[in-house]
Amino acid sequence: MVNENEEQILKALHQDLAKPKFEAILSELVILTNELHYAISNLRSWMQPEYVSKSLATRFDDCFVQREPLGVVLIIAPWNYPLQLLLLPLVGAIAAGNCAVIKPSEISLATENLMAELIPRYLSQDCYAVVRGGPEETKALLENRFDHIFYTGSQSVARSILQAASVHLTPVTLELGGKCPGFIYGHVNIVAAARRLVWAKFFNAGQSCVAPDYLLCTRATQDTLVPALRQALEDFYGTNPQTCPDLSRIVSPRHWTRLMNLLGRSKGKVVVGGESNEEDKYIAPTVLVDVTEDDALMEEEIFGPILPIITVESLEKGIEFINCREKPLALYVFSDESSVINMVLEKTSSGGFVSNDGIIHMSLPGLPFGGVGGSGWGSYHGRWGFETFSHRKACMLRGWALERLNGLRYPPYRDDKLGWLRWTWKRQVKVELGCTSMLRC
Repeated sequence: MVNENEEQILKALHQDLAKPKFEAILSELVILTNELHYAISNLRSWMQPEYVSKSLATRFDDCFVQREPLGVVLIIAPWNYPLQLLLLPLVGAIAAGNCAVIKPSEISLATENLMAELIPRYLSQDCYAVVRGGPEETKALLENRFDHIFYTGSQSVARSILQAASVHLTPVTLELGGKCPGFIYGHVNIVAAARRLVWAKFFNAGQSCVAPDYLLCTRATQDTLVPALRQALEDFYGTNPQTCPDLSRIVSPRHWTRLMNLLGRSKGKVVVGGESNEEDKYIAPTVLVDVTEDDALMEEEIFGPILPIITVESLEKGIEFINCREKPLALYVFSDESSVINMVLEKTSSGGFVSNDGIIHMSLPGLPFGGVGGSGWGSYHGRWGFETFSHRKACMLRGWALERLNGLRYPPYRDDKLGWLRWTWKRQVKVELGCTSMLRC
C-alpha cells in the first residue's frame, strides 16, 4: 500500500502540515517500511515458545511461554505524524495476530481521508476497519469493548481514554509526550550541537512529541550557543524561513493561536525569530533566553517551533531541574565528557535517552519507544510492538509419569512430605552475565 501510493501519501501530508517531501519520506515512509521489513524478518523467531528454567518436580514437563493474539484492538492516532503513528502500531498488532479498528486523526484531514480509502483496498475489511470522525465519534467508539486500546496523543485526552477503558477493564498503551529537555554541559562542539538541536527541534515545525521542548545550559554556554543556533537556522532555512520549502506549517489555526498565546505571555527575550503569519499558519523558528522555570512556556508542552533556554549553575542543578518535573518521553544531553553523559543517564528517568543528538532514536526498531509515568505507559517498535499486542500465556504440558512423587502433595499432610516438596520445588535460576551464563540452585 505504501509503495504503490507514495505520491498520494506525500500529497496528503503536504496538504495537512506542508510537510517537505524530504521530511515526509524520512519520518513517515522510511520508518514505517523499516518497521515492516524488521517485523517480517523476525516474526518467526518472536512467535517461538519461550522455554523457562524448571525445578526438579517439573523436570520432565514442557514449561514455556506462548504468545497469542489479544483479539480486537483499537488504535487511535494523532495528527502530527498521521501516517507513521497510525500504521506503526498496526504493524505490531498484525504481527501478533490481532484484528484492529483504526482511528486516524480528523485534524490531519487529507491523510485521514486517504487512509480511509486505501486501507480497505489492501487489508481485509473483516479484520481491519477504519473509523473517521472527531471527539464525539471517538467517544462513541470507546463505549465498545476492545481487548486493547493503543492511544497516541495528549495527556488530557489520555485521561478520558483511561476512564472509558476502565468500564471494560481494557488494558491500555499510552504514547504521550511532555516536556523533553535538552541539556548542554561541559566541553562540547557547540556548532555541531547547535545544528543537531535545530534539526531535532524544528523538524516538522516542532510538532513532535520527542522534540526538545526546552534547553538547559550555563550562562557561559548560552552566550556561545545563541549565535550558533542563529547561524544553524540561517544555514537550514535561509534569512526568511517563511519562503523556505523545507519548513512545515502549524497544523491548524487553533494550534497556531495556542502557540502565539504562549509566546505572548512569555517573559523571555526573543533572540532569534518571533515572526508569524496567521493566514499561512506560520511561526518562525524562535529562540528565547532569560526564561524562568515558572514562565508561560514552561506550563505545558510547547509542541511548536519555539525553543526557550533556561540557565542553570551546575550539572547537579540541571539534573535537579529535570527531576523536579514529570518524567519526559525523551532526554537529550550534549557533552564531550562521558562522565557528564553517564551522570545524567544514571540520575534521571525518561522514556528514551540520547547523547549528542535528538529524536534519532525513534528510527531504530530494535529500541523500545515509549514513555514513563506522565509521558506514557507501555512501548512499541519492533519486538516491543509485537509483545504489546500479545498475551504471554504460561504453559505447562505434563504427562502421567512420577505420580508417586506427586503423591507428596496430597493429603494427609505430613512434615516429611513438606520437607521433600520444599526440596523438589526449588527452581534453577539462570543468571546471565554478558555472553556467559551459569546455573545455581
